Amino acid sequence: MIRSLTVASLIALSAAAVPASAQVSPGAAVPVQTISGTRLDIVATGEINRVPDVARISAGVVTQAQSASEAIRGNSAQMAKVMAALKRAGIAERDIQTSTISLNPEYRYADNQPPVLTGYRASNQVDVRFRDIAQTGKILDALVAEGANQINGPNLMIDKPEAAMDEARQQALKTAQARADQYARALGKRVVRILSISESGAQPPYPMPVAVQSFARDGAAEAKIAPGEQTISTTLQVSFEIQ
Repeated sequence: MIRSLTVASLIALSAAAVPASAQVSPGAAVPVQTISGTRLDIVATGEINRVPDVARISAGVVTQAQSASEAIRGNSAQMAKVMAALKRAGIAERDIQTSTISLNPEYRYADNQPPVLTGYRASNQVDVRFRDIAQTGKILDALVAEGANQINGPNLMIDKPEAAMDEARQQALKTAQARADQYARALGKRVVRILSISESGAQPPYPMPVAVQSFARDGAAEAKIAPGEQTISTTLQVSFEIQ
């Protein structure tokens, strides 16, 4: 017979000597874990907040000209200034990556008339990572001043979230242990051992878009960036034996 108890968190109480193993295909040989006490299943979540330490933007130049060669030349000259501005700002080459380069004809359309070629549009975009978020606003303003006319971002992220993920796991495990002790005491029992631990719902931080207040032009104040915090979380399912 299987007994069950519903409480604030997920608890499954099973009779003594019930196999604590997952379902497997018929005929598969797996060791069966048996218990002499009662199994208690706890689901717990750990969350850690961290301030982002990397900003990422997409920046580039779009130019238009009568001929394809003129559009490319003008775009290349303007993009060279943008790249120079990034290097002057101390951005490492490994943090600058070309994402798209395009050249497309442009047409004028009129009713009942064939399209008329009016020129060409050239675009060059790079993805840029800033490892000093405090300088992000200053760098964005410098890019605009040097001719960047297409900017998306910034997206803020945590460069190496693994340590924070480990902290979230430890927090979740401590929470599960504390709840197991609480429920065991309420039942007049004690926790004997952990039967299994499984992780689900681990959520590393995703890049978060941030609104930029303004771009500095003609002596205006530089763009302001507020990094805020990002949450790193994980959920553990822990099975205990209580007696």
